[in-house]
Amino acid sequence: MAFDNTFYATVALVIFLALMLYFGIPKIVGTMLDKQIKKIADDLAEAKTLREEAAALLVEYEQKRVAAESEAEGIIAAAKEEAVRLTAEAQKSLTELIARRTKSVEDKIAQAEAHAVAEVRARSADVAIEAARLVLTDEMNRKGGQVVDKAIADVGNRLN
Repeated sequence: MAFDNTFYATVALVIFLALMLYFGIPKIVGTMLDKQIKKIADDLAEAKTLREEAAALLVEYEQKRVAAESEAEGIIAAAKEEAVRLTAEAQKSLTELIARRTKSVEDKIAQAEAHAVAEVRARSADVAIEAARLVLTDEMNRKGGQVVDKAIADVGNRLN
């Protein structure tokens, strides 16, 4: 029988496979593949855990963002309310200040008027007294004796 290259290749393959089985290569390869499969499964589990943690963090940060936005809106609303209140207080204070100043000026004007009226009256009284003195002096110079005699007679009549 003639042995050709195919025969030798087949015999070599059978011997190679027999040696592999003898030395337990399939078991070693299976063990290595099992380790690799376990490592990949562990990596997948870790990746799943990390993904779940990331999703939880995303939810948490979204809640914090919403809370921060609502807090910011509350702060803005409070600031607007405070600004309105302060504006109203300032307007009220300004109105009160204007009223006090107006009253003060009116009081000063009234005092000045009263002082002017009193001064005019005093001056008028002084002028009237001076006029009466001049008239009486003039009258006394002309009819002095008659007036005194009449006044004495009047006093006498009144005493009786």
